[in-house]
Amino acid sequence: MSRPVRYDPFDPEIIHGDPHPIYKKLRDEAPAYYIERYDCWALSRFEDVWNAGDDPNVSSARGSASGHLLTKVQPLLRMLNTMDPPDHTRLRAILRPLFSPGRMRRLEPEFLRFVRERLDTLRGRDVVDVVGEFAQPLATFVACTVAGFPSGDGAMLRELVHRFFGREKGVDGMTSDGVRAQQEMVLYFAELIADRRRAPRDADDALAALLRFELNGRRMPDEEVASNLVLLLLGATDTLPKVFANTLHRLSQDPAQRASVVADPGIALDAFHEALRIDMPTQYMCRSLLRDTELHGEKLRAGQPILLLYAAANRDEREFPDPDAYRIDRRPPRHLGFSHGTHACLGLHAARAEGRLGLQEFLARFPDYEVQEDGIERFETEFVQGYSKLPVELHTRAWR
Repeated sequence: MSRPVRYDPFDPEIIHGDPHPIYKKLRDEAPAYYIERYDCWALSRFEDVWNAGDDPNVSSARGSASGHLLTKVQPLLRMLNTMDPPDHTRLRAILRPLFSPGRMRRLEPEFLRFVRERLDTLRGRDVVDVVGEFAQPLATFVACTVAGFPSGDGAMLRELVHRFFGREKGVDGMTSDGVRAQQEMVLYFAELIADRRRAPRDADDALAALLRFELNGRRMPDEEVASNLVLLLLGATDTLPKVFANTLHRLSQDPAQRASVVADPGIALDAFHEALRIDMPTQYMCRSLLRDTELHGEKLRAGQPILLLYAAANRDEREFPDPDAYRIDRRPPRHLGFSHGTHACLGLHAARAEGRLGLQEFLARFPDYEVQEDGIERFETEFVQGYSKLPVELHTRAWR
């Protein structure tokens, strides 16, 4: 007899092991699962998580992270992902043009130049860490280019993000140093805001857009501008390196599929999307219920937090045939790799561009790379999982 399903986002089995067998038991046995410790519910089936994305009964105003709603150690800052419509809709509208497909096409030559220059620095190397030496610098460059952050501060910003997501043994969730890193990011952006106010200029960047934003005739306070810039930095620099590393690792495990991407670079984006689906780094996001509701025979009460288990939902066999298989020809009509609905990823077109270009150019130079499995290191947290280090042997063939 199998034991009853037990789930807690901070369980060592979830953080340090393979959470997917537990996620499957949740989907099959307890798709609305009550976590007494935090008086909250975890939703694991695709349809439930998808529907929550644009359900007006599901709110982000009390927070969207475990640090807001479960452990309650993270300050609640007013920013895009802690706002509900209509305020969220208005703020998102002024930021959306910065991340539009058209702007990404205009910026693509800059992205491609950076990718090629970065790959040039790897010339002659036998082994490289594709996370730290390629994917993270690429994500930071794209973030700085799209949002208008000083590119010279990229290394410092990456370190702040690393500290923000850092974890300590014996501490559930966000650490005190992570909270300090968030405060340091706010102070950093406060200085940028002060500099811009002293020397205004008509710039096509996130800071200019936020400084122009008005809500009900009121300009956004500087602390809210800084908070939203922190959100853009975190969203743009954290996930892409993990998905890129996951893609390379998955392709290394299936030579036939890797060969197909090498032969047809046009399907590189399919390979990237499938890695995002099957190995989604963001395990969940939090929301709160505004009204009592019933789901799968359970009564959920207004005010209770809910955990939207994206990583579980993206392997739901009710939505994806053979969901644990990595298939670049899958092309599902929908998945939750970029979330869905009101809080769908604002930077999805930027992520697609850098994932596609990075993969195409990397495989053009290193089609026979080999992953050094014994050198892999992972981020092991309740919130974000993925490779922190992925060493590969390059086996250089020809250079462009």
